[in-house]
Amino acid sequence: MDQQSTPREDWPKLKEQYETEGYAIFRQVVDADLIGEASRHIDWLMAKHPDMRPERLWHTLVVTDPFWVRLVSDARLLDLGELFLGPNLAMFASHYIAKPPFEGLPVLMHQDGSYWPLEPMQVITLWLAVDYSGPENGCMRVIPGTHKLDLQKMQRRTDVDNVLDSEIDPALVDDSKIVDLVLRPGDVSVHQPAIIHGSNANNSPMRRAGLTIRVIPTSTRMLPRPDPWPYALLLRGQAVDNGNVYQPWPKYVPGEHMPFRGCEDWR
Repeated sequence: MDQQSTPREDWPKLKEQYETEGYAIFRQVVDADLIGEASRHIDWLMAKHPDMRPERLWHTLVVTDPFWVRLVSDARLLDLGELFLGPNLAMFASHYIAKPPFEGLPVLMHQDGSYWPLEPMQVITLWLAVDYSGPENGCMRVIPGTHKLDLQKMQRRTDVDNVLDSEIDPALVDDSKIVDLVLRPGDVSVHQPAIIHGSNANNSPMRRAGLTIRVIPTSTRMLPRPDPWPYALLLRGQAVDNGNVYQPWPKYVPGEHMPFRGCEDWR
């Protein structure tokens, strides 16, 4: 039986779970056709950037990629962002983590906010499942309630090949409390910047790909280090005069960008 989407009337209840536990899951937010395009986009990016690990298709690629901007600005995803952050929304960063079969790298346990120059730390992560994501292929794992901890300094870790080359102090990780977030393509998990989370290596024959979208209210400042953050986009509503710099949305150029539905009329 096909999985049903989460009814809009249930969203406030999931927001309460997010505030209590630090995460929530919204089912079937994005339709199968757009997810199919996102999957093709990952393949296209990997072919275009063979020097990049598929787990590290970073935010540096976003602002010049029309399909990527089309995806992160999808109205259904922005409606989720508005539920948590209000009507004035920007994207601070976005990142595909595509773990290939048999050799997908782990993401060691960490807190997102420890890496980010944001003030205040008012930000959410929307994690859009492009593939099925479960324990067998390295799904995201969270420790509920740890979003109430202060942000910790991450420790460098390179003796084990991993996506971030760092981790939180292992003494703060209680394995008995870890929850696997099992997602189907089109599902979205939402998590807070301080929740301790990570994912295991993918040793299965199935790819595990997802897209992170780091959404802020425009009232959150992106602190220069040393220059204004160059990968941000205004997604909905109005900007605030607080020093944030938003990039123009890229135009679609045939032969340069991946074709997608509606690309001919893309702004």
